[in-house]
Amino acid sequence: MKNIFLMTAAVSAVVVSCGTVQSLVQNTFPYTANVLVSTGVPADKEVSSTSTATNVQTWFGGNNNAKIKDVRISDAKISVVSPSGGNLSAIKSVKVYVSSSGTGEKLVASRSNITTDSSSLNLDLNDTGYLDEIVKSSGLTVRTVYELKNQTSSDMNLKIALNFNSVPAN
Repeated sequence: MKNIFLMTAAVSAVVVSCGTVQSLVQNTFPYTANVLVSTGVPADKEVSSTSTATNVQTWFGGNNNAKIKDVRISDAKISVVSPSGGNLSAIKSVKVYVSSSGTGEKLVASRSNITTDSSSLNLDLNDTGYLDEIVKSSGLTVRTVYELKNQTSSDMNLKIALNFNSVPAN
């Protein structure tokens, strides 16, 4: 009986320590995209802006052998870069899609019915499953689709900040 108890305790300790090590070696890597909202953009019409990743590509881009797996979106945020002191009150909704060469587009984050005067806002994450194929392929692209409540009186620069999590591949 004593041996069974000791064996159970030892197995439990190993399982807990493996989970702890796994969480310690989990990677988080960022991607940012800039979106220009011009004064000529009409209200109540979806507008799309696309940008190609540079910072994610320096991590893994085009390397299908990158030693990562289980890549997921972990955080998404939109913020006003300019004008200084600007806010998101003109934005009605936003959707953020990711894709890469040879992969389909996936909606990773969105927010509708935006009602804030803040200069930044966390977006709702969409459960897209794993994004390994997209992130490890070349040419990671982020497409931002936004809709305005009303036209802006001056150009507005927005920053879309995405964070991805992954774990080391065996």
